[in-house]
Amino acid sequence: MDLPVLKSGSFYYIKDGNTSFVMEDKTKRGLTVKETSLDEQLNVQADKGMIHDMDGIGHWVPIRWYFSKDLFDLNTVSEYAEVMEKKYTEMRELTCPDDSD
Repeated sequence: MDLPVLKSGSFYYIKDGNTSFVMEDKTKRGLTVKETSLDEQLNVQADKGMIHDMDGIGHWVPIRWYFSKDLFDLNTVSEYAEVMEKKYTEMRELTCPDDSD
């Protein structure tokens, strides 16, 4: 069952769950959820997957975060999403500069 999308950006969705707002990282689509645990940076539950770097070392990465509607409103979750959007936009500009100048 896919949840209704309340807001989206280039790199995220915010979806409406029953008791929580669900922020999904679009760059992690297709990554298998290996665990659900506390995201220590945002202090909310998060689905996490594992990615491996060029040396074969595994790193836990959040795929989606669950923000309780009792504690967070949509504006607050949107602020977190916009921070992520800005980070990925800056990363894209560094790694894939626009040569159209």
